[in-house]
Amino acid sequence: MAVYTHLGAEDFAELIAAYDVGALVSAKGIAEGVSNSNWLLETTGHDGRGARFILTMYERRIELGDLPFFLGLLDHLAARHCPVPRTIHDRTGAASRIVDGKAVALIEFLPGVSVDHPTQDQAHAVGRALAGIHLASADFPGRRANDLRPPDWRALFDQCGEQGLDSIDHQLPLLVADNLPRLEARWPEDLPRSIIHADLFPDNVLLLDGRVSGLIDFYFACHDITAYDLAVTHAAWCFDNGGRDFRPDVAAALMQGYESVRPLSAAERSALPLLAQGAALRFVATRAYDWLHTPADALVTRKDPMDFARRMRFYKEVQQIAFVG
Repeated sequence: MAVYTHLGAEDFAELIAAYDVGALVSAKGIAEGVSNSNWLLETTGHDGRGARFILTMYERRIELGDLPFFLGLLDHLAARHCPVPRTIHDRTGAASRIVDGKAVALIEFLPGVSVDHPTQDQAHAVGRALAGIHLASADFPGRRANDLRPPDWRALFDQCGEQGLDSIDHQLPLLVADNLPRLEARWPEDLPRSIIHADLFPDNVLLLDGRVSGLIDFYFACHDITAYDLAVTHAAWCFDNGGRDFRPDVAAALMQGYESVRPLSAAERSALPLLAQGAALRFVATRAYDWLHTPADALVTRKDPMDFARRMRFYKEVQQIAFVG
């Protein structure tokens, strides 16, 4: 989440008037993340007892044609008791609206906090929740292709250019040249697929009283390799100190939690080291692109691509040892 577009009080008030959520009380920009503009809104609530919502304006990497998929998926999973926020529909029943030429959606606010240093129990709970959405989405009729697969990583690196990558870190051009062709050539196509979150970082998980109270920010969700989603989550949760320190206790708990709900096949388990290398390189690509192309006046914190370059090297070196669950 982030803020790229600045809206005034009149804009917020006019927008909120289209929903049955009461009158606007306050609007506060949210700085985390890199893709869309987001605000925490407080209203009087339709019953006068107060309510909170997340307003998202879709800025980058979001095709308007994909919005029915994203928002419909939230409603589908929420109806199956997964810990995801519902989309708030306006008075006409629409799940999104247009403000200043950009699509916006109002999303249910869920209680809970994100953690920077997860415990084993928290990682176990996240693994269970991730497997839960993989199973619960099986009958979701929507389909969206993953637009961040290996050829897309290459396109992002090409837009950065060798000089741009070198300006981030002198090791980065060689890391990409040494590993991207290998991953492109070996990327598996015959593993089980499902709807995947594809971006389940700790800041996209809310925890409350030891349980997962919310999985949020589904705007990279797509239909792709199920085990790849586990690899993304593994890379996001199981390291400290900028990717320098691997946490085997958290990794084991995450895997055990996941497999307590959805056991992996032998082929999936065998593919995890390669999938995790790809997951790490995917975030090197998007972070490098954002590092070089984020507007200077955007209310957003750029993230270091080398955090995931270190993770990629780790997965390449240790292979299956990282995934003992």
